[in-house]
Amino acid sequence: MGTRRHARERAIQFLFQHELNPPEDLAAALEHFWMHHRPAVAEVQEGKTNWGAEKELPPPTSDDVAIRQFAEPLVRGVLQHRDTLDAELTQNAANWDLDRMAGVDRNILRLAIYEMLHREDIPPVVSINEAVDLAKKFSTEESGKFVNGILDNIKSRLNRPAREATEAR
Repeated sequence: MGTRRHARERAIQFLFQHELNPPEDLAAALEHFWMHHRPAVAEVQEGKTNWGAEKELPPPTSDDVAIRQFAEPLVRGVLQHRDTLDAELTQNAANWDLDRMAGVDRNILRLAIYEMLHREDIPPVVSINEAVDLAKKFSTEESGKFVNGILDNIKSRLNRPAREATEAR
């Protein structure tokens, strides 16, 4: 799995968690999340149990760092622009209230819409494809179709090429 795909998965997991239980301190919540959601950490935590003994966690790998560097700005961007993203989502999801959408689908859509509207370094078709794959993995096959329909509608109204990325601002 690619670093960006893995980063998007982590971003979706954090956004879902944040929606259900918003932390008082975002920075501390992100730090805790990253500390405990590294693949190498999972291996240590799931290894042999020594009751009461502290397990020494390995330092972040270069992949861990790359995943965090891509995912964290996505998470912060979605949270910063959430009201605007929800308005865009509501406008493009005919007959669907945000509350009726599955929480996973809602957060996948927020992330993809954020990328499409605010990340010119990511082509919109990439955002759509990634969102559809995430919906299929974390939700249902039908969710993939639902996510694709909404995001394709948004893509058709963008004022930039669907397949080209520009330099990050």
